[in-house]
Amino acid sequence: MRTLSHLAFPTLVLFVFGCQVGCEMGPSYRRPQVEPAAAFRGAAPAEAASLADQPWWEVFGDPVLKDLVGQALAHNFDARLATQRVMEYQARAGVEHADYFPTVTLGAGWIRGHSSPFTPAGGTTGYAYNAQASINWELDLWGRLRRLNEASMAMYLGSREARRGVYLSTVAQVAQAYFELRELDARLEIARSTTQAFQGTRDLFGQRLAGGAASALETARAEAALDSAAAFIPDLERQIAAQENLLSLLVGRNPGPIPRGAGLKDFPLLPAIPAGLPSALLERRPDLRQAEQELVAANAAVGVAQANYFPTFSITGLLGGVAPQVDRMFGAGKEWNINPTLTLPLQGLKLKYQKAAAVAQWEQAKTRYQASVTGAFGEVSTLLVAYQKLADAEAQQAGSVAAYQDAVRLATLRYSAGLSSYMEVLEAQQQLFPAQNTLTQIRRSRLVSLVQLYKALGGGWNLQDPGQAGGWDAPKAPASGQ
Repeated sequence: MRTLSHLAFPTLVLFVFGCQVGCEMGPSYRRPQVEPAAAFRGAAPAEAASLADQPWWEVFGDPVLKDLVGQALAHNFDARLATQRVMEYQARAGVEHADYFPTVTLGAGWIRGHSSPFTPAGGTTGYAYNAQASINWELDLWGRLRRLNEASMAMYLGSREARRGVYLSTVAQVAQAYFELRELDARLEIARSTTQAFQGTRDLFGQRLAGGAASALETARAEAALDSAAAFIPDLERQIAAQENLLSLLVGRNPGPIPRGAGLKDFPLLPAIPAGLPSALLERRPDLRQAEQELVAANAAVGVAQANYFPTFSITGLLGGVAPQVDRMFGAGKEWNINPTLTLPLQGLKLKYQKAAAVAQWEQAKTRYQASVTGAFGEVSTLLVAYQKLADAEAQQAGSVAAYQDAVRLATLRYSAGLSSYMEVLEAQQQLFPAQNTLTQIRRSRLVSLVQLYKALGGGWNLQDPGQAGGWDAPKAPASGQ
């Protein structure tokens, strides 16, 4: 360490300002090269319009679901934690920014002492008061502090993107859970309707058996079909209660009933999904934007490691006084000094490995970013294909249900005309019940795939939330009735 004890004041001032606009170590950030395809696999010809441009309350279109999502955005525990993390990283960025400015320390005290000289007169007892102010200021000669601020700001911006991701996930989780609840409602309605139909069959066979017109085998089969259908009801009621509790947790309230809105078959579904341009996904998806901010922070860390090779220049100043009375403290007992200090790092091997570690971390962040981008393209493509194929499956299964319903109708007519036994009616009913359940499950899967596709496209990316402090952006539903 070398101390520059004599430095002309004007030269020092010019040097200070020169240091503050000094060079910056490390590479400037550039977004890594990615190669998006011209269009998503399974999508229509590329166009700029995207499902992600629409607000979620227009995509799903159910006032009850809209209210549930609005409650979740306001009270969901994960969303609240994400907001608190943003506040934490904002404060951390403030801590790093404070290093630009001098550190000032104030101190004061008093001393009571006794001196005993080797004289017959004896010693003296007295008081002394002291006060001092010290200042320490590191000059950002090589941009080390600027790189630290760049890294902390990137982490703060990344936390904001993470919160946007949590908001979007919350919207998707509530919508998916609600669609699954409506599927269970539909299946419960089918089970009750089927049970009622089998109950009629059982009663009819019981009456015919009592009159000697039916066999015990037919009655037993009708009884078995009735019990099998009825067994679904309590299990579905159990699943409904569990799903309602899950939705209650997502909206941040105690377990309880959930209001119902549109039925599962009443939700509109687009015949084709506009996915938009793959390159726009980099700006829409919050997880990709977060991954890029983490890459910016890693790039800045390389600059910090490189700046650590160079000397650190700081200025330390002291102003104080010592006197036997307080009113004389800044008189004859006043003292001050300015001490510029240049600190030379001598741990070259350690600094070399620290920089190598920072470069390796940057490479890892770059690979994670590129993997996230590639995975996002694949996720959107997979969901686009799934949405289309589920639409085809729903159309085929709807035809199957219609055919089974027609079979039940025809079997009933044949039985009424005495052309067949009631066993044909029973068998047709037994085939209709699982077909209706399968159609309901496919419909739910198609709605869920729409939710997942909206999330994968970064839905709600351009929505602003004026209710958040500092103008942070987040998906926000309009008030009911808008």
